[in-house]
Amino acid sequence: MTWSAVLLVTAVVWAVSVIRSVRLRALVYSLPLPMTLALVTTEYRVDGAQVLGVLGLNLFFVTVAVTHQRWRWPILLADVAGIAVYVALSAGLLAVDIPFEVALAGTLVLWLAAILWLRRRARQRGASVEEAVAVAETRPDGLPALLKLVVIFVGAVLTQLLGAVLRGMVVTFPYSGVLVAVEARRQLAEFSRHFARNSLGLVGFLTAYHYLQDVSSAAALGAGWAAFAVVAAALHLPWRPARSRTRERRAARRGHWGGHTANRVETARKGC
Repeated sequence: MTWSAVLLVTAVVWAVSVIRSVRLRALVYSLPLPMTLALVTTEYRVDGAQVLGVLGLNLFFVTVAVTHQRWRWPILLADVAGIAVYVALSAGLLAVDIPFEVALAGTLVLWLAAILWLRRRARQRGASVEEAVAVAETRPDGLPALLKLVVIFVGAVLTQLLGAVLRGMVVTFPYSGVLVAVEARRQLAEFSRHFARNSLGLVGFLTAYHYLQDVSSAAALGAGWAAFAVVAAALHLPWRPARSRTRERRAARRGHWGGHTANRVETARKGC
């Protein structure tokens, strides 16, 4: 990998470090910028292993969140555990030939199952999670800005060197994720949930790239970013069932006419 990759990772992590909203942090991190740079600067192709690598990204953050928040490991040691999980998964995926369509179907099924499980947990936990996130977002970071930039840059160099030994799985290696996990250490569980949802956009990016990579890399990248944008927009659009909207309109009408009738009754009473 090149110095441009190091600078890109530094820029992504810096952007995440100055954003207070955990949802926006997860969205910015999910942008396929490192993937794009890896595909441009290497000759690796996108196959089934890379699509499953998106699951590896999620496993990285889950591992860091569990080891740091539940097991109370230091954040850097938790990062090492997350990298070990990703490298082990990558070694297994590179050892077998996985057809792209099989990998895509498996990834989509696992993604849907994870989202449904996360939503059920969120309903069970209620508002306590949102309150905890709000408190964490207002807590100052403590590191001076210049020192933080130096730490991010050095970390970017180290993660680039590590990612370069993964062959094809370098495409989905969590370059900036290693440092983002440090920045979001107080919000890791919530960050992981939001990133899990946004990661479907990365699947869309890799899928579009896969089917056009034999045409040209430029066309594949353009289609990949377009697919990511469409999926990301669909994921973040407000969604309510039509039946719920109909019920809300009916309730509003009943409230309007009920209030109108009450005003008439009150006016008649005053007239008497």
